[in-house]
Amino acid sequence: MTAAYPRVAVVTGADSGIGAATARLLADEGFDVGITYHSDADGAEATRTDVERRGQRCAVVQQDVADLASDDAVGELIGRLGGIGVLVNNAGTGSSGTVLDTDLDTWRTVVATDLDGAFVCAQRAGRTMVEQGQGGRIIFVTSVHEHVPRRGAAAYCAAKAGLGMFAKVLALELADHAITVNSVAPGEVATEMTGQAAADAWHARRPGNPLGHPGHVVEIASVIGFLASPRASYVTGASYAVDGGLMLMAAHGHDNAGDDWRNP
Repeated sequence: MTAAYPRVAVVTGADSGIGAATARLLADEGFDVGITYHSDADGAEATRTDVERRGQRCAVVQQDVADLASDDAVGELIGRLGGIGVLVNNAGTGSSGTVLDTDLDTWRTVVATDLDGAFVCAQRAGRTMVEQGQGGRIIFVTSVHEHVPRRGAAAYCAAKAGLGMFAKVLALELADHAITVNSVAPGEVATEMTGQAAADAWHARRPGNPLGHPGHVVEIASVIGFLASPRASYVTGASYAVDGGLMLMAAHGHDNAGDDWRNP
């Protein structure tokens, strides 16, 4: 079953990087856009300007997705824009440190931001979509580490893996309402968060990646845009790796290990 969901999207963490690129792309495709930001108010205003320059409405709300006990930023944006058809859960954070060196507060902050915050936002958006009765799209920005581990990033990997499974459960629960739920799992992307300029996506060399370079934010936003569109009406519960083939290197590592799969 398909439905004509409202041309209104909410993108969390849209002050820079993937979130900002997604907000711009959705505006190009005729969506009014509500955005949240954590601390970069100037970045959020720049995104607002970009959306409005494309002829679409834009509303901005500050949000701390690690502390959502009394927060309803998504609900506020829904009220200001008059509904919701698409939610893109993009806000997130990470940490660096081995399991044995990670303190509980750090663990809780990462999990609260990457998993708890997405739950609260998706629940709010999902309830409204069901009430509207017009279907919708919920998209989670996870990571390749939804699928594969990384040393020194246990909290991040655990949260992203949990988010990927949460998306699948939500996809099952909302399918009867013509609401699809999917994940986009980026590999390395040239963003402010990773300490890279956008140009690094084309010029930085990554010999361990089959395509040989980091991703550009527009390449991630393009997949999100597809999942947000009517073109993806038969896609739900899926996770799209947008990683330049990075996860394929596990097979390459296995080939190089010889006959003994236990070799490093």
